[in-house]
Amino acid sequence: MSRLFCIGVLCALLSACASPFEKQVKADFEEKKALFTQGDFFEVIDAEGLTSEERNALMFLYAYMPVGDITDYSGEFYLENVRSSFATREETTWGKSIPDEVFRHFVLPVRVNNEALDRSRMIFHDELMPRLEGLSMYDAVLEVNHWCHEKANYQPSDARTSSPLATVKTAYGRCGEESTFLVAALRSVGIPARQVYTPRWAHTDDNHAWVEAWADGKWYFLGACEPEPVLNLGWFNEPASRGMLMHTKVFGRYEGPEDVMRTTANYTEINVIGNYAQNAPISVRVTDINGKPVADACVRFGIYNYAEFYPVSSQHTGEDGLASLSAGLGDMVVLAVKDHAFGMRKVSFGKDKEVELKLEHQVGDTLSLSLDIVPPAGDSTLPDVTPEQRAENDIRFNREDSIRNAYIATFPDADAIRTFASETGYDAEAVTPYIIASRGNASEIEAFLKDAAERKMRKRALDLLGTLAEKDLRDAEARVLDDHLYHTDSLADVATVLAPRIGNEMLTPYRSFFQEVISEEDAARFRANPLAWVEWCKDSLTLRDDLCTVGTVISPEGVWKSRIADRTSRNTFFVAVARSLGIPAWIDRVTGYVLYKENGEDVAVDFESGSSEQVAEGTLKLAYSPIPRLDDPAYARHFSLSRFDGEGFALQTHPDFEPWSNLFKESAVLPAGYYMLVSGNRLAKGGVLAQVSFFGVEQGKETDTELVVRESDEEVSVIGSFNSEAKFQTPEGEETSVLLTTGRGYFIVGIVGVGDEPTNHALKDIAAKAKELEAWGRKIVLLFPSRAAYEKYTAAPIEGLPATVVFGIDADGSVEAQIREEMKLRAGTRLPILLIADTFNRVVFESHGYTIGMGDQLLNTIHGL
Repeated sequence: MSRLFCIGVLCALLSACASPFEKQVKADFEEKKALFTQGDFFEVIDAEGLTSEERNALMFLYAYMPVGDITDYSGEFYLENVRSSFATREETTWGKSIPDEVFRHFVLPVRVNNEALDRSRMIFHDELMPRLEGLSMYDAVLEVNHWCHEKANYQPSDARTSSPLATVKTAYGRCGEESTFLVAALRSVGIPARQVYTPRWAHTDDNHAWVEAWADGKWYFLGACEPEPVLNLGWFNEPASRGMLMHTKVFGRYEGPEDVMRTTANYTEINVIGNYAQNAPISVRVTDINGKPVADACVRFGIYNYAEFYPVSSQHTGEDGLASLSAGLGDMVVLAVKDHAFGMRKVSFGKDKEVELKLEHQVGDTLSLSLDIVPPAGDSTLPDVTPEQRAENDIRFNREDSIRNAYIATFPDADAIRTFASETGYDAEAVTPYIIASRGNASEIEAFLKDAAERKMRKRALDLLGTLAEKDLRDAEARVLDDHLYHTDSLADVATVLAPRIGNEMLTPYRSFFQEVISEEDAARFRANPLAWVEWCKDSLTLRDDLCTVGTVISPEGVWKSRIADRTSRNTFFVAVARSLGIPAWIDRVTGYVLYKENGEDVAVDFESGSSEQVAEGTLKLAYSPIPRLDDPAYARHFSLSRFDGEGFALQTHPDFEPWSNLFKESAVLPAGYYMLVSGNRLAKGGVLAQVSFFGVEQGKETDTELVVRESDEEVSVIGSFNSEAKFQTPEGEETSVLLTTGRGYFIVGIVGVGDEPTNHALKDIAAKAKELEAWGRKIVLLFPSRAAYEKYTAAPIEGLPATVVFGIDADGSVEAQIREEMKLRAGTRLPILLIADTFNRVVFESHGYTIGMGDQLLNTIHGL
């Protein structure tokens, strides 16, 4: 019997023994592999020395990776991660207790969300394992979070997600980065973990991400880099109980017990709202004007947040016209579109069960709707924590802060930067902002600047740095910046040619790559006629949005090598190559249009037709009549504008919080099209008085319409009492009272935390409204629960608070106890707690815990006094 025959028989037997899941993985892998007709991206699967377990794991990863993960990272990188995962499973006491399905989906994958991938698994493993020796799986989860807190704490930043190692280097991250970091750390020691998102809160603006970890057969939640004494406890317990949707992306095809929201080529999205809040399902039947079901209609469930109906679930109806969702017990707005017909209505989860949505409007119709949006009420349950557990956790928390701060103290200070500037010939004031912003990445930025100085390109190097986002400064490598500086004509436009950043992609050294792989003949042809480059992209690239659903961007080099892209990566690729060839090109931040400059004109690209033309534009002017508590509404706070894109309305990303008076009081130029204008007045309990208008903007014409922000009929009323003679300590240690500090009249008094996300948001929102609060003229008394907390705050204070702020210390806790008792706040209510009261002891406003727009909420009440 021949050897080949024996191998064939063995393979057939193994295939016959494979589970249905394994057969599906193999089929998905082979289908994915067949798409890549260029490049050899899968050779690691056939490498010698692989065990069957390793090969199956790699096949699983490759079957469901987004395209960029295949093109931009080597097979050796994934093999190293696979081997580390299996070794850790054998090494840990809990490894063998983890079911294969849980291990496969929640330990093995490298990717958490849309972050850049790195070697964090191996690095974190080596540092963490000695700390976990002898711990139970439950306690190991807590310990890993303490370690993460040593490395990073919360700081808002832009939408691009830093890699776990970049977060460590920076020493902070937004919640999406902190949770990505914690998931990576937990997986590095073999603990199943997943990132959980509320895509948007319903009772306030913004969103949040945290982590669920699997221990001893059960999923628990925890706040990333915010260690608590026990699991299932975080500052967000109460906000989460008011949430409408919590979801997580599970790598690959997943058949767990949770409610599946959708399945993509890369992940299964599951709904875990039931872990946090009461919820109920709704079925929406989309019909035409005659009441007949409409198949393949695009249905989007939207939560009012940042003045838009943010789509938290997008579905297409079946033949029965149905779409469904389970969500928290509040209101959403549902928009359904088929061709150029659409319908919109409010639905109330827990009240509505089955609703009909007629496509009764046509694109082009002028109409308006008023919608009263009510969020869930919420009712959180907190686990028990003993005083001893809390005290021990506080001690550890402060020690971890000191460890992280000691690392931060190694970042270049003013003296070090002046020395660097003197040695390299830079003006110290010019380089200081970039080096300070680079934090733990300062050595890379300094290396780039030093080399540029040696080549007498100081100004050009500073020009390039000026085009970058702060996050770029924190994770860009000198070699990448060198590539863009030294492979760009010294006279080329900074913003549209020299700038490395295009959208939200990870920066790569693509210029030298494209200048090498594109022939001089083709380069000259594209420069002479950029439309030829548009046609090349249309004809040469395979567009597969369905394979790139994670929100990552394929590197421009990866698109070239594979000839596969999603729309976002294609647009980035087009601009990257154009800039590499000296053609001014960019992506418009508001509209998302891809543009290039030819003969001094801005030209928009249409990849569908392979053509380009000047953008069809009209103008829009919004008339606004001030209401008593709002003189000048802000974009993404009080109103937003979205443009019809065929399946729905795409948000136009005008600058966040830009006043109406700067944007649309006078005529503003916009692309012609059909628009949806949403406005809202957020009420004290989280509800919204919303207004929606639809209208067209025609080419060469002006559209005049009204921006309506509905006025609340809520009167300012007395809701409780507060003893204005309550005593507290000044920072100098003297005893005083609220009354002595504020004088007669209204005042704001608050108990604030330090370094936690709810307090940081509140204080930054108050700082954003400093001028208006100063104009009010009354004192704002902010009390810390201890002197240690005050001293910790002063080490890293919030900048820009109103001059009327007075700090103090509630040393004996009497002020906080009084507020909690008088306002009937339940035990465990999180800081900050803020009141507006007067010296007749009347309270007219109270807020506690996490909320966004605190400055606006305070002023809203103040203006009504």
